[in-house]
Amino acid sequence: MALRMRQSLAQYEAEFRDTAVEERERRERLRKQAAVRERTRRVEKVHKHGTMRFVALVFAILLTAVVVTVVMFQTLALVVGG
Repeated sequence: MALRMRQSLAQYEAEFRDTAVEERERRERLRKQAAVRERTRRVEKVHKHGTMRFVALVFAILLTAVVVTVVMFQTLALVVGG
């Protein structure tokens, strides 16, 4: 009976250790997955902001070209017409 209790206790301890190891590995795997997701989100966010900045820059350049062209022709009309 005592031998069976010791064996049973040893089994419980072994199962506990196995479970603890599995749980530790699971937590580490989840941590790594979360880190990968965070990195992916950060890269996508940087890319999105970069694209928006590029579009804003192109719009500003086009707007500047239009304004300069309009002002130039108005000035030319004043000089030639006046």
